[in-house]
Amino acid sequence: MRAVIQRVREAKVEVDGEIIGSIRKGILVFVGIGKGDTEKDIEYMVNKIPGLRIFPDGNSETALSVTETGGEIMVVSQFTLFGDLRKGKRPSFSDAMQPAHAKEMFERLLIAFKQAEIAVKTGVFQAMMDISLVNDGPYTVLLDSAKVF
Repeated sequence: MRAVIQRVREAKVEVDGEIIGSIRKGILVFVGIGKGDTEKDIEYMVNKIPGLRIFPDGNSETALSVTETGGEIMVVSQFTLFGDLRKGKRPSFSDAMQPAHAKEMFERLLIAFKQAEIAVKTGVFQAMMDISLVNDGPYTVLLDSAKVF
């Protein structure tokens, strides 16, 4: 499972011109689900993401987590994080989980956040989404559970 995590001042997701979700200060997390991802990957992401110390406390640029600042979290599915550009000019998505299974995994990820009492907002799985954000910093980090296990 891969995640691109951006510290934002605000973010919103629109589908067909309708705002589906929005947050103010917090983190926008784009999540890609790979073929071999399991519950272990979900658990890793849910345990890791809310505790990332990427917000300033006045003395340090990276001292507080989103939960410590009272910030919000938005999680958006993005299979293109598994785009492989090593050959040719067109990305291959052969390492991305098939959509039906990926949707189930994404929903389980959202449930796991909820069970951990972490409120998240999201977009619509597999929809064409317009995502607007104001990056805070900019501050963007990558997280890949495959590099842990």
